[in-house]
Amino acid sequence: MVANAKLHADEVSHWDVLEMDYGTTRINHSQSYSDGHGKHTNMFESYFSRLRRMVGVQHHHVSYRYLYQYANHAAWLEHHRRRSNGGNASALLGGALAHGVSRVWAGYWQRKD
Repeated sequence: MVANAKLHADEVSHWDVLEMDYGTTRINHSQSYSDGHGKHTNMFESYFSRLRRMVGVQHHHVSYRYLYQYANHAAWLEHHRRRSNGGNASALLGGALAHGVSRVWAGYWQRKD
């Protein structure tokens, strides 16, 4: 659990179990899509739409073993979508060069799912 994390969700009941552990803001889409005070789920729905498109169109197949890594990548892209391509390339290259060998990705093409 992340300290001070807040869950933004719609009215679907499968989110109910998370209300015990997280501060939760709910929006009932049958009444409105936003309350006018910043309570909405549009950012999250946009993220999941882009993630589904990335998995189905760009990658064609994503192993369940690495799904969280693809989701992290999609979140990074979503967070930096307003930055220039050159700025993203510099940040990505700088981060890759400063990071050690990944124990998760090293040799991933040699493993079977």
